[in-house]
Amino acid sequence: MKHILFIMCLLCSPAVLMSQTRVEKKIATKASGYGVTYSLPVTSLIINIEVIKETRIAGRYYRYAEKYLGVKDAVTEDAVSHELGKITLENKGIPDANNTYTVEFKAGTVAPYVYLTEDGLLCSINADYTPPAAPATSPAQTEKPKNRAGSATAVFTEELLMAGSMARQAEVAAKQIYHIRESKMDILTGDADNLPPDGEAMKLVIAQLEEQESALTTLFTGTRTTETSYYDVRIMPQDNLEDEILFRFSQKAGLLDADDLGGAPVYMNLTATERAPELTPKEAEKKEKMKGIIYNVPGKAAVEIRTAQEALFKSEVQVVQFGTYELLAPAMFEDKKTPVKVLFYPETGALKQIIQ
Repeated sequence: MKHILFIMCLLCSPAVLMSQTRVEKKIATKASGYGVTYSLPVTSLIINIEVIKETRIAGRYYRYAEKYLGVKDAVTEDAVSHELGKITLENKGIPDANNTYTVEFKAGTVAPYVYLTEDGLLCSINADYTPPAAPATSPAQTEKPKNRAGSATAVFTEELLMAGSMARQAEVAAKQIYHIRESKMDILTGDADNLPPDGEAMKLVIAQLEEQESALTTLFTGTRTTETSYYDVRIMPQDNLEDEILFRFSQKAGLLDADDLGGAPVYMNLTATERAPELTPKEAEKKEKMKGIIYNVPGKAAVEIRTAQEALFKSEVQVVQFGTYELLAPAMFEDKKTPVKVLFYPETGALKQIIQ
């Protein structure tokens, strides 16, 4: 049994997908029967996908870019294309409604308390807990061209406007570009007849000339802009997965749903590498009757995400559904003078450290 949960698009930093966990301190009091209720998680895998979109717009004089400017890679037609960027995987625990328990303390225990995540997953017992910092990630950025068309129009000379054919217009525009370059060089070398009065004025004049040159050059080379989007696909595995279609991808349309045949499939293979043996009915009944602090012992799985041609991501992850659970004896927490401290991994419910 397997479940693809959903695909979500974020036009922002991937850090949004990995926001820092919030935790709450719960104190066991007489009113609560000296108990704190918590949940164990099941494993949900979040596949983070980066998609880079490039928009190309051809310049008016692209046919003459190589002839007049020596540019061989000018944009020759308007087009939009997408490519897959980095793919990462996050192991995210989701509270399991069927595995909710209570940490019980004896009356008189010194300041018993528990840290839980905001959705009730166990972080620590009798120990302060600080969530790990979210990975530092730069915000996604979109490269946007300046309004070159308006700038180019502003420097159109009468000769350019009056030129009859497209070929003649391109020739005049190219001459303007070379004239601007010569003007910049004359200013920088001090050969101009009317030099700017000071350094700041020179910077301003040079900046204006460069903007005019860039605007006219764009009429030959065209423009290329890129935009990065981030998506996530969530999957909660119950067994091995073989060639499970996570999503589809098209160079023209970008990331598509798994059932959209407009793109090529991107597959996920997930194979258990460590799986807890199944308990006999007698063993399961005996374990159910045991009392204590219940925690998960996750299994492990190898994960591969690939297209038909190449592997995009490989890793090994812990999967609660492939594991089992164990118990900490209640007697560990009965010392009234020196309470035992226990730390857990909230995303898997696994035991991290016992401090006595």
